[in-house]
Amino acid sequence: MEGQLPDGRHALVRAGRDGRIRSVEHREPAGRDVAHHLVPGLVDLQVNGYGGHDVNADDLSVDTVHALTRALWAAGTTTFFPTVITADHDRIVHALEVIAEAVRTDALLAHSIAGIHVEGPYLSPVDGARGAHDADCLRDPDTAELARWIAASDGLLRIVTLAPERANTDAYIDRAVRSGVLVALGHCAAEPDRIHRAAAAGASLSTHLGNGIQPTLPRHPNPIWAQLADDRLSAGFIADGHHLPADTLSAMVRAKGVRRSFLVSDAAALAGSPPGRYMTPVGGDVTVTPDGGLVLTGSGLLAGSAASLADCVRWTRAHTPFADADVLALATSNPARIAGLRDRGTLTAGAAADLVLLDTEFRVLRTVLAGTTVHRADEPPSL
Repeated sequence: MEGQLPDGRHALVRAGRDGRIRSVEHREPAGRDVAHHLVPGLVDLQVNGYGGHDVNADDLSVDTVHALTRALWAAGTTTFFPTVITADHDRIVHALEVIAEAVRTDALLAHSIAGIHVEGPYLSPVDGARGAHDADCLRDPDTAELARWIAASDGLLRIVTLAPERANTDAYIDRAVRSGVLVALGHCAAEPDRIHRAAAAGASLSTHLGNGIQPTLPRHPNPIWAQLADDRLSAGFIADGHHLPADTLSAMVRAKGVRRSFLVSDAAALAGSPPGRYMTPVGGDVTVTPDGGLVLTGSGLLAGSAASLADCVRWTRAHTPFADADVLALATSNPARIAGLRDRGTLTAGAAADLVLLDTEFRVLRTVLAGTTVHRADEPPSL
């Protein structure tokens, strides 16, 4: 596939039969290819659902996971972490088992689902910090439960988000990290010293920093400043134009540093759906707005994200001062590196041949996964 690379050079990228990039040949553009951007497949570490397919649905099935994955391919996301949210133990285990079963059924799907993210149930019960998570299911971290999650997921569990102020957190973080699971801080109302203790214990991420927090905070100290200041924590941000204003996102990324920052969609099942009013099992009566917001009908309250990661890239590109190469890194090489996915998010020989061709507005024209074309813009995705 041929197009303009994130660094501005034009290149032809060839894939080998093993699904990896065989060569990257820099060359002068020919004809219309000069207008196309060739970028690594997008890497999203937080996806609750997309296109009507919900990881947290009561009736989650292998078919749902397949349909979700294919819908994300059409949106340029080639690697993602399905994100299971707060629920009782049996429901979380069921979701993990279904996702693991889906991965065993299809090699391309297994390539895309590089891990699972469990967001909760070890979160703050404080209103605002709790977000939309079910208060009745919140509980303290439990290392025995962690072991059951790892087994149920067939070893796919890669991230757990927790509030560091909950009891037993340091021991849980230590066990998780030694088990190969990254710990993210989120949905918390923690004092700064508790955040720094969690980072010292091995926590390495902040989940959608700036969201999942009380609407009113002390000027200082507060959990946002502490997480921005701690260089041991890399931070995810929801850049859909609704969760964070452009000035806030710009300042936060500058404070954290581009290399320690990454974008997530935090997409809900209605992401990718046309504007309109919907009834959902969790949010109830919600509306997808014409500008891509997802709100409780009749209010301005957010009911999740209706954006894909490609939508977040386009919004960040249009509303922040960062160069295209940095914006793309926030959705490709940075999350891949931070999550330990060494063969993703880069267009270099030997890396996975996960490629996305974009037009001048960064709309997805074509998606290639492990050397196989899985989406063309002129063809509807196979769901």
